[in-house]
Amino acid sequence: MYSDSSGRPSNIIGPAGKPLTLDDLPPPSTRRWVIRRKAEVVTAVRAGLLTLEEACERYNLSVEEFLSWQSLIDKHGMRGLRTTRLQQYRRVAGRSSPPEKSDDSHSGS
Repeated sequence: MYSDSSGRPSNIIGPAGKPLTLDDLPPPSTRRWVIRRKAEVVTAVRAGLLTLEEACERYNLSVEEFLSWQSLIDKHGMRGLRTTRLQQYRRVAGRSSPPEKSDDSHSGS
C-alpha cells in the first residue's frame, strides 16, 4: 500500500481480497447498490481511501445510510447488506424492545 502526497493510501485491499483504488470504486453515478459496491465503499472509508464526507458527497448518501451499511457489515457480514436481509433485520431489531404498556390501571395504586 503506497501513500500519495496527502498521506492517504493509493490502494487498499478490498472486501473481495483484491487491491482497490479510487478508480476501482463504483462510479459516482451509481444508482443500483449491490452488496459488493456497498462493501467497497465502506472498506474504502475504513481504510482511508476516502473520508466519510467524501463518500457521502460522491455517492449522494446520507451519513445515516452509510453508517447503516457499516453497522450491517459489523453485525451480519456482507450478506447483511442485502435489501431483503435489511428489512428482516429491521423487523427483528424492532421486536427486541419491550412492549409498551397500554393500560396503567394495574400500577399498584
